[in-house]
Amino acid sequence: MRSKIETGRLPKIQFITHATAQYAIEESALLALSCGIRWIQFRSKDTPEAEFMERAQRVQSLCRRYKALFVIDDNVQAAKELEADGVHLGKTDMPIAQARKILGPDHLIGGTANTWEDILEIEAQGGNYIGLGPFRFTRTKAKLSPLLGVEGYAEIMRKANENNMRLPVYAIGGILPDDGPALKNCGVHGLAISSALLSSGNPQKATDLFVEGFIR
Repeated sequence: MRSKIETGRLPKIQFITHATAQYAIEESALLALSCGIRWIQFRSKDTPEAEFMERAQRVQSLCRRYKALFVIDDNVQAAKELEADGVHLGKTDMPIAQARKILGPDHLIGGTANTWEDILEIEAQGGNYIGLGPFRFTRTKAKLSPLLGVEGYAEIMRKANENNMRLPVYAIGGILPDDGPALKNCGVHGLAISSALLSSGNPQKATDLFVEGFIR
């Protein structure tokens, strides 16, 4: 079973929370929401459970205020307990099929992919969208898979089209506003961003550049 959320209408830009010297995790979510992004993936690695849940609840409240999607990275039980919109699962996390049994049909479940074979597995297990990457090196994620670059995305999306694979694919991993047009031409549905916003001296301008280069 798949989520009842219409995946074809998922926002084109997803923001992944990340703490920096300037922003706490909750502040990073608020920054993205205030810039117009309407999909937040709550990521808070190596955080004690009680603190994790408190942070997640605060970010969820922000998402509700802005009418934005709220998904939780890795933690299926937290997604169920908080009634989040969904969960995103990495390649070494709980299998999507198992998560679906726990969450039921109404939750969005995304999966991380690095190859065409990964995408086929996510589709077979009932995933709703794919985070495909990394595009380039990024310090926000440990243990990176091989970098794809534009050529890698183009080849994988060519196979997706040839095989009528319709799950939305989000490019992820060190993506900058200038990358938007090339990735759009590859055929990906959307972009997952984090550091490009947080390290920008003008986050609103950076968001606007993503929108202009990828959506318009």
